Amino acid sequence: MTEIRTMTAKDVPSVSRLLGDSWRRTYSPILGPETTARLSDDKHAPERLAAELLDDNKMSFVAERPDGSIAGYAMAAMDDRGDVLLDRLHIDKTEFGSGLATDLLHAVLVAHAGIPSIALEVIEGNDRAIAFYRKHGFEVVERHTAAHGVGGHASLIMRRLLSRA
Repeated sequence: MTEIRTMTAKDVPSVSRLLGDSWRRTYSPILGPETTARLSDDKHAPERLAAELLDDNKMSFVAERPDGSIAGYAMAAMDDRGDVLLDRLHIDKTEFGSGLATDLLHAVLVAHAGIPSIALEVIEGNDRAIAFYRKHGFEVVERHTAAHGVGGHASLIMRRLLSRA
């Protein structure tokens, strides 16, 4: 059974590879392979992920298979106003339809119980992710030019109210 747990430094190389694969698979058709590779190589570099683990305002989770391999990853960040942004949620393509993405999302939501809501940004055209988030109670609240250096593309800001546990 796959275990959802807090990410550690030993997970960084595996998470970096997972993110690179996921971004290339998902965003190459939308952004083009060169732009996707450039953005992913920068944002998902092992040293950058390792530095994020030291940031008290970020929480990272991994889904670890019984053999020790990483099947999924999620990271949420809290800003100085106390707003939470689900910045990343990626799973290995062999896990599509397994419920693993839902398990990772739930780990993030539980970790932020008591916060009024959680938001995320998704690039338009990532229909699989948009449908997933809608299924889990997120609603589009804004459309604007995408962040992350993705010039010329629109993104959606989606938000979900959290339970006041």
